[in-house]
Amino acid sequence: MEDSSLQKKLLPRHISLMAMGGAIGTGVFKGSSETVSLAGPGVIFTYIFAGLLLLVVMGSIAEMAIVYPNTNMKGFVQKAFGKRTSFVIGWMYCFMWLAVCIIEVVVAGSFLQYWLPSIPLWILSLACAVVIIGINTMNVKKYGEFEFWFAGIKIGMIMVFIVLGACILFGIIPSNGSNYMQNFTAHGGFFPNGWMSIFSALLIVMFSYGGSELIGVTVTEAQDAERVLPKVIKSFIFRIVLFYTLPILIICGLIPWDKLGDQASPFVQVLATTGLQGASHIMNAILITAVLSAANSGIYGCTRMMHSLAQDGEAPKALAKVSKSGVPVYGLLISGVVLICGSMIAYFAQNNVFTILMAFPGFVVSLVWISICLAQLKLRPTYGKMPSFKIWGFPYITAITALILTGICIMFLFNEENRVSIITCLILLAVLVLLSIFKFRHTDEKHTNTTEEKMG
Repeated sequence: MEDSSLQKKLLPRHISLMAMGGAIGTGVFKGSSETVSLAGPGVIFTYIFAGLLLLVVMGSIAEMAIVYPNTNMKGFVQKAFGKRTSFVIGWMYCFMWLAVCIIEVVVAGSFLQYWLPSIPLWILSLACAVVIIGINTMNVKKYGEFEFWFAGIKIGMIMVFIVLGACILFGIIPSNGSNYMQNFTAHGGFFPNGWMSIFSALLIVMFSYGGSELIGVTVTEAQDAERVLPKVIKSFIFRIVLFYTLPILIICGLIPWDKLGDQASPFVQVLATTGLQGASHIMNAILITAVLSAANSGIYGCTRMMHSLAQDGEAPKALAKVSKSGVPVYGLLISGVVLICGSMIAYFAQNNVFTILMAFPGFVVSLVWISICLAQLKLRPTYGKMPSFKIWGFPYITAITALILTGICIMFLFNEENRVSIITCLILLAVLVLLSIFKFRHTDEKHTNTTEEKMG
């Protein structure tokens, strides 16, 4: 065991692809069937709307990263509101990633069942969990390189799917169907469940886009972060929105929205129903790589956030210890145990895993994004010098985004399907708030006085 310092070995391409790996996972490959069944083809507007919120959140991260180099996402919240708030947000973020990783390995197991239907889901999920833990024992440079190619395969696959799907949709490639374009308006129209249904799909879409803010966690291991991060973020946002919206359009065009099943990925279903059975097997193999990539990024985000919490006195000191290869060993150990135990949920709730767990990370993502927006609102007046990149329309755009995200959180509370998950989340939030009040009752008084002096 070495000191508590992480290694600055992540290159710009690593950072961008790691964030893509975290954000493009089960949400698009499995969750897209859920969102389409809720809102029909009109769900495309839900993804665009959430993408606009993401634009503001990521822009806020880029702005603060320039002003406060070597400070991660939690650090921005701490500078703005003190250790109580950063303690709560940091730990909620860790729990969120653990829930996401459990979802990802269970979904990876369900994709494996496409070929191995006789093997129980929990065994396949457990095997996937072990693989992810093994990958995360690598040093950060090797890990970054591994995830770069891991996520690269996924992105390449989406691009191929878009091109192939568009060719089928417009009749360039012959298939079993005739006029696919009518699927956008038939079967109840573009908004078969009413236009308000695009907001009910927001719960899953927020879960889907979650992970994008992982860029704000990589700062402490990135080379020349203050210069590189804004460039990476600007290109990242538009890619992420395109890689969600275009595949959804293809899916809704090639298969009626009410015919999507929940057993296999919509990507595989689309290719299978269009007569390209061989392609569906290739797609399934890549999908497994894709969701494991998201889980891989998730464990990285969780262990690094635990490390950051420990360094700031917001977690046991042992979690700050790293191995010779720069891996937070105890953070990885805890994450690994939770992931292995969590993957066993497939044994008890095989048919409802995604629905049961989805609401938790979706709700926490909204809270994390709100905290980022509020931190930017509070910190900008204290900047000594305006950064080269800054959010336009300040403070209105950031404030409106925070209000919309708050509204989404409230929507979660009234969603009956996810009530158990949300109540669990609120109980956890309440426990963390109480712990923060007792643990940092003197520290944040000093922080408040210091902040007031700077702003005065």
